[in-house]
Amino acid sequence: MSADRATFRQVLAVPVYRVVFLTRALAIGADTLRTVALSVLVFAATGSALLGALTFGISFLPQVIGGTVIGALPDLIRPRLLIVTGYSVEAAGALLLAVGGLPVWASLLLVAGIGCLAPVFNGTAGRLTAEVLHGDAFVVGRSLFQLASSAAQLVGLAGGGIAIATIGPHGTLLITAGFHLVAAVCARLALPDLPAPGRQGERSLVGQSWHGTRELMADRVVRRLLLANWLPPAFAVGAESLLIPYATLRHFPDGAAGLILACITIGMFFGNLVITRALAPRTRERAVPWLVVVLALPLGAFAFDISSVAAGALMVVVGVGFTYSIGLQGRFRDALPDDSQGQAFGLMSTGLMTFQGVGPAVFGGLTEFVPVGVAMGLAGVATLVTAAWIAVAVGPGTAKTPVSAYRVELR
Repeated sequence: MSADRATFRQVLAVPVYRVVFLTRALAIGADTLRTVALSVLVFAATGSALLGALTFGISFLPQVIGGTVIGALPDLIRPRLLIVTGYSVEAAGALLLAVGGLPVWASLLLVAGIGCLAPVFNGTAGRLTAEVLHGDAFVVGRSLFQLASSAAQLVGLAGGGIAIATIGPHGTLLITAGFHLVAAVCARLALPDLPAPGRQGERSLVGQSWHGTRELMADRVVRRLLLANWLPPAFAVGAESLLIPYATLRHFPDGAAGLILACITIGMFFGNLVITRALAPRTRERAVPWLVVVLALPLGAFAFDISSVAAGALMVVVGVGFTYSIGLQGRFRDALPDDSQGQAFGLMSTGLMTFQGVGPAVFGGLTEFVPVGVAMGLAGVATLVTAAWIAVAVGPGTAKTPVSAYRVELR
């Protein structure tokens, strides 16, 4: 029923979900360590705010290639094989960054190449979650992923600063490789070898991927829900990617940029916790555009000369705004065809990461013409416009299956 809410305990009691959740949390923390370490190396080597911003999102933009060319794999191959392969590739890439002595362009190209595979692995995790969690349990499960992401990023950012100061960026990248390897081993040992979804078709893998993407984007409901998930983070991450140059130009204390970035994850964590547990499913849906407004407004303040303490407080509010996506999760799942759920979740991840790669490139490019703070403020304006569009085009009741049809089923 619409008033029924699943609990974190119920969701974590499902063995398959629990393994996926724990290994993803570890991998997200490792990815954050890699991003911080590589950003420090690139900015130190080049002194370029644009390259620093691109480093922050270099793994995002190329995901459009994997999502559109091999995005059908989650509906064709055993999920454990794909998940273990994903973590293993991440481990190998981090090891090469640490000890390979690669130039800046080669390091960025390697991270971009690994990013091409991310939609396949994310789509597999999304499909597994949708198969074992139903009704509001699915929404809570997706919320837990976001909570884990926030916590892992917080630990990764804080730990990254400590690790870089202690053992340097190359040593930090070795730690990243180790974390990914542990995630791969845990997934291999603890995740059951479930059968492939069994999607059939006469097309090749690339043909199925292209066809599936076209079919999903042609659906008006699915398309609008995808755009609602993609656009606000694209603008917000564009602003977020400029925090390190902003802190440098404002002469913030050493280490302040990392702490300000950590404030975003603090806001995401506690905002996610409150939205998931305090609001009913229908209320979460209605709160979506208002939370996008919360995401947008603090960014405008960076156009002015603010202190590091004010910047941190504003980023906590921005983090709370990111929780808008919780109200879209159940409706997105219910709008999907059964035979392409894996590709659909991969497509959501593809667009989310691709747009977050475009954001740093666009707003980083703007810093060639306007001050860094002004570019961040413009990102807030774009997010505010998106909130207005969501309120009109993606209002409650858009999904094919209304929230009133939700049932909590755990298996």
